[in-house]
Amino acid sequence: MTAPSGRTPAYSVVVPTLARPCLADCLAALAAAGSPEPAEVIVVVDLPGGAVSPQADAEALREAAGGLAERLRLVPGGGRGPAAARNAGARAAHGEWVVFLDDDVRVTAGWAGRLAADLAGAGPGTGGVQGRLRVPLPVGRRPTDWERGTAGLEDAAWATADMAYRTAALRAVGGFDERFPRAFREDADLALRMLDAGWELTRGRRETLHPVRPADPWVSVRVQRGNADDALMTRLHGADWWERAGAPRGRLPRHAVVALAAAAAPVALALGRRRAAAGWAALWALGTAEFAWARIAPGPRTADEVAAMVLTSCAIPPLAVAHWLSGRVRHRAAGPWTGGAA
Repeated sequence: MTAPSGRTPAYSVVVPTLARPCLADCLAALAAAGSPEPAEVIVVVDLPGGAVSPQADAEALREAAGGLAERLRLVPGGGRGPAAARNAGARAAHGEWVVFLDDDVRVTAGWAGRLAADLAGAGPGTGGVQGRLRVPLPVGRRPTDWERGTAGLEDAAWATADMAYRTAALRAVGGFDERFPRAFREDADLALRMLDAGWELTRGRRETLHPVRPADPWVSVRVQRGNADDALMTRLHGADWWERAGAPRGRLPRHAVVALAAAAAPVALALGRRRAAAGWAALWALGTAEFAWARIAPGPRTADEVAAMVLTSCAIPPLAVAHWLSGRVRHRAAGPWTGGAA
């Protein structure tokens, strides 16, 4: 590979948002991140019609952005999801690099200087440079299931919570695939397409904090919708995409067995096959208990956490399988992404 130039390239920052209150903190941290400053900060408001909520009106955002206020631009996203929002931001960007940040992250002091070093050290064949995420966890107690899940971002490959892409490379591969409607797998899909196109992806030295956002006890049930995105990934990248993307395989095969047992037990009982029904019921109970304990054991084991883990461990296996099957059907004819950031 050709040696890096050492020149600090101009960069644009793109932040997709649903206008959550945390956006102001994200912009304030960016304003305090030192130099070189971004050429522009593009906030893509991903609400229907591009409206800005009263929680984050333009003046409040400019105040939060401090010295970057004059470089701040609001772009409508139209409520089409984070992939489409990032594409809208990339199309509006003029920098040689586009740095994507999530609206709930906090770049650290000196982040801009370390970003500049990351980008200056990138050779011409480098299409992306990932930041290092740090998830602050509570002190004095074990983290909850949700907190541990968020902490997994520290080891995630190519997470767009802090990911810089060369603008030319991003546009060459068509940007983010807008068929991914959630903040899930759209980053891995883009990374695999970048690698397939011959670009190199590296990990930089800058650090960004990703606090654990508040969540209710049923959040683990809602995130099972991501199994439909896994089905799309398999359709687009083959069955080995997990290994190539550095993504954990998850428990879907075991969920399928537990869900099958849950469905088979009442059917067998209705057919008068009591012993078979008892066997299927026992398999469901054992599988559910194992799943619940795997989530309870490393956690704080408070009454609320244990109750949430037991209830959600009953609901997750059939929902995970249902979402995966739905994705298989919905994306059965999906072909290569034709582009959204050009």
